[in-house]
Amino acid sequence: MTMNLRHSKKPCTLGPRNNNRRGVAATEFAVCLPVIVLLVLGMIECCTMIFLKQSLTIASYEGVRTALEDRAVSTDVLRTSQQILTQRRVRGGATTVSPANIPAVPTGQFITVTVTAPADSNSVIPGSFFRGQILSASATMMKEL
Repeated sequence: MTMNLRHSKKPCTLGPRNNNRRGVAATEFAVCLPVIVLLVLGMIECCTMIFLKQSLTIASYEGVRTALEDRAVSTDVLRTSQQILTQRRVRGGATTVSPANIPAVPTGQFITVTVTAPADSNSVIPGSFFRGQILSASATMMKEL
């Protein structure tokens, strides 16, 4: 029985050619890493701002629902909105109610609650992409009874 040994015609992976390849891979990594890091940080920041906007929307909606309850006053609306903002860890939130005198609003008129918060104090990344912006959300409902 005879064994047929074939010689591989592949080049040897050891030697100067392999070192050149490692250098190319290191260079590609050095060029791509900052871009990838910037994309990841941008996505994190955008998701944080989407969460903030949704939190403001929920706080304004719950605030206007409180305003429509029997014998509700502005402080009840402010308390409800602030409670939502606190639960969602929103910093620097402010709530306004229009008109401010809720018991005097006649049936058929609209009540609007607006909640705002600065993007700077709610950012997870220092030197935010949303520097100096104030996000807001409002909800409007009609007083029925």
